[in-house]
Amino acid sequence: MFATEGKGSQVLKDFSVFLQEKEINPENITEVCSDMSPAFIKGVESEFPMANITFDKFHVMKLVNEALDQVRRQEQIEQPALKKTRFIWLKNQKNLNSEQHETMLKLKDTNLKTARAYRIKLSLQDMWTKSNLFACFYFNEWYNWAIRSRLEPIVKVAKTLRKHEKGILRWFESKMTNGLLEGINSLVQAAKRKARGYRTTKNFIAMIYATANKLSIQVESHRLE
Repeated sequence: MFATEGKGSQVLKDFSVFLQEKEINPENITEVCSDMSPAFIKGVESEFPMANITFDKFHVMKLVNEALDQVRRQEQIEQPALKKTRFIWLKNQKNLNSEQHETMLKLKDTNLKTARAYRIKLSLQDMWTKSNLFACFYFNEWYNWAIRSRLEPIVKVAKTLRKHEKGILRWFESKMTNGLLEGINSLVQAAKRKARGYRTTKNFIAMIYATANKLSIQVESHRLE
């Protein structure tokens, strides 16, 4: 595990130096999973030339969810029925309570723009269940549907995903996600809240290592008589 300050391409340089100090050749890294940050992409390509990039599928769906919510917020001005329904469209159906499920049944198959955006979202979500051989064809069909939707936020996100298609479809070979990292991050944020912040970044990083690595520190006590 390695932690450093920053969000730019320099963090990949720092990681490469860290590996070399441990006598590990950066070219041994053949798979990387990240979001679609241009800085991360640039850093990986520069410092880890042998690595294939998989774009985290949960981040992909997050972008689509954000586009869906933009459609809803624009449409609810003229469609009051959409007010206070944000989480109904963003949650998985199995996680809806009975009231939310009933509302969803009334709205999802209508001609509302939000309902159309929702169906486009579900279609992309279903892509992750397809086989490696079929995924490319499925993505192309989804993309063509999305850009013809005349829903500006959906069209915009579809074009973004098209630019990153190779890394998105790489998941069907690597099966990599940032799920483990997100789990570690939850531990880190809990430690941060518990301490109510840290005086320096260096102290925070030290606590990250201590927390995420689950170190067992034994303290000996001595009685003075």
